[in-house]
Amino acid sequence: MAPSSNEAAAREAIISAQPANASSFAASNHGKKWRFWGAACFLIVLVAAFGQSLFELTNYAARSDLYSYILLVPFVSGYLLYIRRHQFPKNYVTDFPLAIVLLVAAAGMLVFSYGSHREAKMPIEPERLALLTLSFLCCVAAGGFFFFGRDWMRSAAFPLAYLIFMVPMPDPMRDALESASKSASAEVANLFFHLSGTPFLRQGAIFQLPNITVEVAQECSGIRSSLVLVMTSILAANLFLKTSWRRIVLVAFVIPLGILRNGFRILVIGLLCANIGPQMIHSPIHTRGGPLFFVLSLVPFLLLLLWLHRSEARTRPMEAPSTS
Repeated sequence: MAPSSNEAAAREAIISAQPANASSFAASNHGKKWRFWGAACFLIVLVAAFGQSLFELTNYAARSDLYSYILLVPFVSGYLLYIRRHQFPKNYVTDFPLAIVLLVAAAGMLVFSYGSHREAKMPIEPERLALLTLSFLCCVAAGGFFFFGRDWMRSAAFPLAYLIFMVPMPDPMRDALESASKSASAEVANLFFHLSGTPFLRQGAIFQLPNITVEVAQECSGIRSSLVLVMTSILAANLFLKTSWRRIVLVAFVIPLGILRNGFRILVIGLLCANIGPQMIHSPIHTRGGPLFFVLSLVPFLLLLLWLHRSEARTRPMEAPSTS
């Protein structure tokens, strides 16, 4: 039986549409590949352009007791981007305005950094390194908006925002945090000494104990381990928690936790010196005991994370059954 004219027309439309769909799909894939490789080349050129600044930052971080964590931050962000690559939008739309704004901001920080230090022949200060690193990160973000668009950048916001920990703190900010941590740790240590029943006299940050006088110095503020703990809490909150208030609770918890850890460390060192001998002030538990007390502080942190994760799983609404 011969097909009707309507059936023939429909078949011709389907046949003619197939090549068009195939060509549009190939063009779309070509465009995505162009953007991906273009972004990769842009990043390579950007790293080369900022090569000296990034080398100075790496060298500075490797020699610093405070900023050694900077060396790990790019790898953490890269890993987060890799494991979430399937969640990112596949339709890329260039966002020129934001890309240009970020490039202008990067150029401004770059000019200000080199302009204010062009005659200074001294080691690189954290303030200048901070400006150079921020300029580099602004260029990275500009490339993201140009090659992938606003929707993609919104999906990749946390991995890219985590790169902010590559920026070293200016000295005034670091000194203020160390002073605040030192004072708070001394107050907590004072409470712990009272609870332990150890006889002591206190004058500010100085504790006079049997056999020894201990001063809570600026170096004993524990700012590095506290900062690493904050970074860890932010990462864990993003990976394992979904609700905003639980994430805030976890991150906020590590601030008093770090102060309690420092106060407990002062108590332990003071009791060792008072009961064993003043030579314990030079023992490894004082000079290299930071990692041990950091690991101890992870115990309550992990317990709180586990409790928040389980409570979230219990209260999470059940998925609606499928009707298909």
